[in-house]
Amino acid sequence: MPATVRELTPADRAEWEPLWKGYQTFYKTDIPAATTDATWQRFHDPAEPMWAFGAFDGGRMVGIVHAIQHRSTWTVGDYIYLQDLFVDPATRGTGAGRVLIERVYALAKERGASRVHWLTHETNHTAMLLYDRIADNGGFIQYRKLL
Repeated sequence: MPATVRELTPADRAEWEPLWKGYQTFYKTDIPAATTDATWQRFHDPAEPMWAFGAFDGGRMVGIVHAIQHRSTWTVGDYIYLQDLFVDPATRGTGAGRVLIERVYALAKERGASRVHWLTHETNHTAMLLYDRIADNGGFIQYRKLL
């Protein structure tokens, strides 16, 4: 049976943080504690267009996903950016990633958004097998400049 998904509450931080760290390890990055603290606060501020969801298996959090609503010049409806999807490696292949993505799709519908989009690294082949089944690859390449 797939994991159940719900929006995270402030009381979930102790279970969320190891998954957040696991995500950072996977992408070989280290986000400063102050940024993590600010992000966690934003998830729970109703004025912020950001959400955090957790996948639970038997009451244990096994995956996380974050979502950010933003405007677009291409549509009247906003977009939802699916960010930071991570499932505990011991739980991969159980459907937890899929139900987290589907929860973001539901959020987008609830919010009247016209699109959900996300990025992954070109070497993330295992995740791309799922993504290719439940979304369209737009073929775009990301460029960025850190400031």
